[in-house]
Amino acid sequence: MSEPSATQAPPPADKPVADGAGEEGPSKKALKKAEAKAKKEAEKAKRAAERAAAQASQAAAAQTEDLAKDNYGPEKQYPEEREITLKELNEDDVGKTVVLRAWLQNVRPQSAKLLFMELREEGNWSIQAIAAANVEGAPVSRQMVKWIGGVNPESFLVVVGTIAKPIEPVTSCKVSNYELHLTKVYLRAAAPPVLGMTLAASNRAIANFSDEAPAAVEEGVDKLSLAPSGEATAIPAATMLTHLDNIAMHRRAPVAQAIADIRMEVKELFRSYLKAKGFKEFEPPCLIGAASEGGANVFRMPYFEKEAFLAQSPQFYKQYEIAGGRKRVFSIGPVFRAENSNTPRHMTEFTGLDLEMEIRKDYHEVFDVLEGVLLHIFSGIKERCAEQIETVRSVYPSEDFLLPEDGKVLRLTFAEGQKLLREEGPAEFKDVRDDEDMSTAAEKALGRVVREKYHTDFYVLDKFPESARPFYAKEDPTNPEVTNAMDYFLRGQECLSGGQRINEPEELKARMIKKGVDPNSGGLKEYVEVFQSVGVPPHGGGGIGLDRVVAFYLNLPSVHLASFYPRTPKRLLPVSFFAVLGT
Repeated sequence: MSEPSATQAPPPADKPVADGAGEEGPSKKALKKAEAKAKKEAEKAKRAAERAAAQASQAAAAQTEDLAKDNYGPEKQYPEEREITLKELNEDDVGKTVVLRAWLQNVRPQSAKLLFMELREEGNWSIQAIAAANVEGAPVSRQMVKWIGGVNPESFLVVVGTIAKPIEPVTSCKVSNYELHLTKVYLRAAAPPVLGMTLAASNRAIANFSDEAPAAVEEGVDKLSLAPSGEATAIPAATMLTHLDNIAMHRRAPVAQAIADIRMEVKELFRSYLKAKGFKEFEPPCLIGAASEGGANVFRMPYFEKEAFLAQSPQFYKQYEIAGGRKRVFSIGPVFRAENSNTPRHMTEFTGLDLEMEIRKDYHEVFDVLEGVLLHIFSGIKERCAEQIETVRSVYPSEDFLLPEDGKVLRLTFAEGQKLLREEGPAEFKDVRDDEDMSTAAEKALGRVVREKYHTDFYVLDKFPESARPFYAKEDPTNPEVTNAMDYFLRGQECLSGGQRINEPEELKARMIKKGVDPNSGGLKEYVEVFQSVGVPPHGGGGIGLDRVVAFYLNLPSVHLASFYPRTPKRLLPVSFFAVLGT
């Protein structure tokens, strides 16, 4: 019989040989040891199962009881933690618990235990907030996360949370270097499930300002966030009518609030500059008893047993103030024009910034004040409203507003402007005459020529033709074909008209007759009598359209965007609650 090869397996043993066993099998000692080990393992498994069951029971109990039930839902009590505003956040706040009152801009559930929110306080001040449920079910539970995920966008919330630093900057929110880890979320005011216009749509540029019926805007939840400046977006733009039909969402848009802030700053700069120059503020009436300035473009209304009108301008009342012993006055208030002008630069109601002043030597003294106040406004909003201007430009891009480097405003006579237009403007204006008023297209064309030639967006045209000015404008003593009257332009569009007024009653009556206006007609007769009743010094002034200054400076496509609630020949909405009730 041969020996097995190295590759062959040895023959199997008859019986397994256990540790401590001989040929007769395992010993009693080994069997007892194995039995004890098995019991120990079984006991260990039993205890693990009991712990798992207890944890499961605890989790189920927590889910049933909802230990976070007092930390969310309709507000139960106002939180006692320190309230903050997003503008105030700084490094010292990290790790601190705070209260924030804000609108829910967007919510993004990630799982049953985690979601992200965008909370907007005002304008475009927003911050990312996180709600994460933990095992204990408090302070945030799964039920709480689920409830937050069901809150409608644009609802108003009061939240409590801890300020933390995000892993990476949050690009979807203005506050990018901090986030809020939520512990309480209370609903103060719920928004409807479907909005007429989302915030993202309201913050898009408006291209259609017509009065046609607006197209519907459809958006998904994933398009609710505001896109960062310059980022492409698929959200469709809404018409101006859609904006005005959804006025609350229109006003919530960061771009609308930025324009409003700039507008209010212009008013404040106008007022502060003139007060520093010795001007006194007064309040002219809006209701008058006769068509002011003898024009037909007035709104008529019943006034008890009589007829009343809405004032076209405070012009007469500014002059009454000068006649009444004031030397320098100004007013800020509404002006009404019943002109059926459906253009991007006209409204039936706008805000006028008006001033009037005594002329000591020459009517160009008025130029100095008008230019001074406008330059003060331009420099003021550039300094004070840089952030708002940036917000507006993120939606309505524009070049910087150019001012002359030497600080001197470009002054051209009307004839010089027409000559410049003939020689360097588009061919369609090569035949414009010095005795005809400028059209809107001609004004814009001249503005482009002036910007190219003189590197400024702000200039004045003086000595307007007599035919293009009202009866109270004083004629140039050396050339009765023109008047001591001027217009100021921003980016080629008129924003201010002014000049010297007639202060002698006989001269005033003669010019009224020359212009085809009856000096004995209602309203005008009383106007002339003011100049007959006392000695009125030479005076002049101007009227600035607040809406136009804001719109033209920002290069907005329509002056309607600069108004809080624009009024046009076809638009009288929204109306006030009291107007609806008739009280």
